Amino acid sequence: MRKKIRGTPERPRLCVYKSNRHIYAQIIDDIGGRTLAGSASVYRELFLNREELDKKGVAELVGRDVARKALSQKITEVVFDRGGFLFHGRVKSLAEGARAEGLKF
Repeated sequence: MRKKIRGTPERPRLCVYKSNRHIYAQIIDDIGGRTLAGSASVYRELFLNREELDKKGVAELVGRDVARKALSQKITEVVFDRGGFLFHGRVKSLAEGARAEGLKF
């Protein structure tokens, strides 16, 4: 569990993890200990019938997907947890994709 950033049922945490090849995003309620929604670049259904995307484009799609899943559960505000990664490149693209779908943080 994160030391400083905590998610509540009213405002859960949007946690981001990236590896060299993939990027992952989860919406977590730390009080209840539950994962409410999640998306990752390893999910093939996100990228069927898509043209060749760079890593930032894929990160934006993951952000849009996790935001759609959150909004379907009536989650509109989250706390952004960049997981120690700089807010730059793929992490920034994921955040912009989530904001474009209407998620607030």
